Amino acid sequence: MKITRRMWGMAAGAVLALNLGLPAAQAAEEAPDALVKRVSADVLETIKKDASLRNGDSSKINALVNEKVMPYVDFRRMTSAAVGPAWRQATPEQRQKLQDEFKALLIRTYAGALSQVGDQTITVKPVRMAAGDTDVLVRTQVNGRGDPVQLDFRLEKQATGWKLYNFNVLGVWLVETYRNQFAQEINANGIDGLIKTLASRSSMPATATK
Repeated sequence: MKITRRMWGMAAGAVLALNLGLPAAQAAEEAPDALVKRVSADVLETIKKDASLRNGDSSKINALVNEKVMPYVDFRRMTSAAVGPAWRQATPEQRQKLQDEFKALLIRTYAGALSQVGDQTITVKPVRMAAGDTDVLVRTQVNGRGDPVQLDFRLEKQATGWKLYNFNVLGVWLVETYRNQFAQEINANGIDGLIKTLASRSSMPATATK
């Protein structure tokens, strides 16, 4: 099934919803599925009411991500996994640039998709986990106009609480998708070539394919 603009919009709202919640001390004690279930409805409602977010105001989306999302994402792990083996050969400066440009690209993707957030609701399925588990899969279903959209999250338990490091829409995992794209660019033009390509893509107008 093709992932449409509407589906990305539903996913974008849900991903933001996942990462907005309690202060760090409280979030550290909250189960991953409970975190997703509790905050998703409130945040989706915020997006629905904020026309500037839905219209792709990049500065407002960037501020929202920096303040509310990034503290709950292991973005270094997400970026390194997307870059693949070449990450180990990258300099500290290159690694920071990769993180910055990858983040900008994802924000641009959100900006193009948030206009599709409408009357969605999220059903969170209970997580099957044993005591001591530190890596879990949280399965959800986003319901709105049209067919329900499967949206799954991978989270790791860290000292400050659960951290998101990958997610998928209808079985398409974000990190693996970008890893294939990044590998082709790295093979052709190296790490600096990938950084340049990401910078050019993230600076393009925020649009999404229908």
